[in-house]
Amino acid sequence: MVNNISKDVFMHKIDNKVKLTDMAWPEIKEAIENGFDRVVFSLGSTEQHGPHLPLKTDTLIGEEVAYRFAKKLGNTLQAPTINVGYSKHHLAFSGSLSLSQETLKAVICDYLDCLIKHGFKTIILLPYHGGNYASAQECIELYAKKHPDLKIVGYTNLLGIEHIINDHAGHDETSLFMALSEAEVRADKFEPGYLGKINEEAINTIFEKGMPALTNNGVLGDPTGASVQKGNEIFDIYVDFLIEKIEAQL
Repeated sequence: MVNNISKDVFMHKIDNKVKLTDMAWPEIKEAIENGFDRVVFSLGSTEQHGPHLPLKTDTLIGEEVAYRFAKKLGNTLQAPTINVGYSKHHLAFSGSLSLSQETLKAVICDYLDCLIKHGFKTIILLPYHGGNYASAQECIELYAKKHPDLKIVGYTNLLGIEHIINDHAGHDETSLFMALSEAEVRADKFEPGYLGKINEEAINTIFEKGMPALTNNGVLGDPTGASVQKGNEIFDIYVDFLIEKIEAQL
């Protein structure tokens, strides 16, 4: 109990909100003062996802992952998702945007500085887009040294989730997006892309030579058969996995 208000009562008081963007600043200040000093945010992207998914796919999914994570972990608020990441390897496809690695790290560090200033004691980074994992890890290591009294953690092992999500705009990722916004999926545009293994060698090829080195349509995998039900199942498995990995660090 903090300030004579239990955390359960306080959460009811703020209508169970967890997103900073849904709260007014006095509510956020009061939340932090009442022990809600843990915050999570995702790192998405604005990049191509084949002929059937919009460029906001990673950001929308990452936002939902962080939201479900915050709700399930408890006593956690959610900062806005970074919606442009390092996507240089997607620039051959129209509309894709990319920050440099240096700019992305600067943005992450600015985020961290702001959240620390406001009084958050634990900050969790959950990159969803693969190109953001390295920058997130570098910032985590930097701030762990810079602020040893705080907990700055995250999950940054891209290959570690291949048993859960192992494609780009394929069956898994399309299912995740369908669970959030099925009406925006161009199901008539479903077509397979690269169907080989997405392992370390394939990822290195993509980062070094760009997506067209493996796929002409921007898809890794095959979206055929994607479904809302499968998307919700993957969300549950993925969030549980992240909770386990982050709790081990905390």
